[in-house]
Amino acid sequence: MSAAHIYTVAFAGIEARHVDVQVHMAPAGQAAFHVVGLGDKAVTESRERVRAALSAVGLALPHKRITVNLAPADLPKEGSHYDLPIALGLLGAMGVLPSTEMGRYTAMGEMALDGAIAAVAGVLPAAISALEADRALICPAACGAEAAWAKGLQILAAPNLIALINHLKGVQVLPQPVARAARDEEGLANLADVKGQAIAKRALEIAAAGGHNMLMVGPPGAGKSMLAQRLPGLLPPMTPREALDLSMIQSLAGELRNGEIGRRRPFRAPHHSASMAAMVGGGIRARPGEISLAHLGVLFLDELPEFQRPVLESLRQPLETGETLVARANAHVRYPARVQLVAAMNPCRCGYLSDPERACARVPKCGAE
Repeated sequence: MSAAHIYTVAFAGIEARHVDVQVHMAPAGQAAFHVVGLGDKAVTESRERVRAALSAVGLALPHKRITVNLAPADLPKEGSHYDLPIALGLLGAMGVLPSTEMGRYTAMGEMALDGAIAAVAGVLPAAISALEADRALICPAACGAEAAWAKGLQILAAPNLIALINHLKGVQVLPQPVARAARDEEGLANLADVKGQAIAKRALEIAAAGGHNMLMVGPPGAGKSMLAQRLPGLLPPMTPREALDLSMIQSLAGELRNGEIGRRRPFRAPHHSASMAAMVGGGIRARPGEISLAHLGVLFLDELPEFQRPVLESLRQPLETGETLVARANAHVRYPARVQLVAAMNPCRCGYLSDPERACARVPKCGAE
């Protein structure tokens, strides 16, 4: 009988909860490989990905009864980032890696069939959690720059399984990843681009100064969307703490590009056909919605009357409390959602209520509707 364990994380909102990956191998008449611990379909399928990845580096699972337990067993486990810790736990139990050393690491990553380690979402919250637990982090090389924002954390960012094994055995050394800052000045819309509209620009400046929500009503082509897109340029840059909070949400949603963190305020403009889950968060894995992705920035709702009424009603609580709550039968997930709401709409269906030459034949009834 042989055993090993290594740590990973499960996400509950932006909180990364520790998960102990325990691997047990025992002699048996018939070989078996089971993963237990309330995992979803992606976790169950990790058996075949891990088996193929080990085969790609010249290793085969022993003819034993293998049990992988993801503890605590009552915490739901979702996603493909459990592949790498399961593979490392198996290597520790097989004696390829020192099993006593594996407990010093928090690992996450998706295994490709050729042994490569693919990028996963949520590396930044996992890195902060590993730092607080005084453990090192093992992650994909593509996510190394993101994890490097957890200052003082030892990071092993490996491109593939064989490189990681060689590093842990002292054959080669993986380079330490470096945090990268986003260039906030690139592509920033400026209010100087808007010609005319003095009253609207003044209203936008007042809304930016006071953090007020705003509704713009005007005919098509008046520049409502153009003005709204320039509001983030009037807002002050985020503080380092605010930038970290927003980046953790973006990391969970897989929208942290190249691991770069910036201080520019976010601007989100969902389409009017967006569902309630897309707006406030939800889905199978309770992902953050548009209002959380716009945290500390601007949420722009163009064509406001076209949004479904339940979707608009679902924004009441987040706008009042600054957070959104995704309720499930087995869990309640909270995401921060402090936004500045800007909406735009036409005065009527045709959009030209005040222009007799271009208005439709139903004026003024269409305005009342």
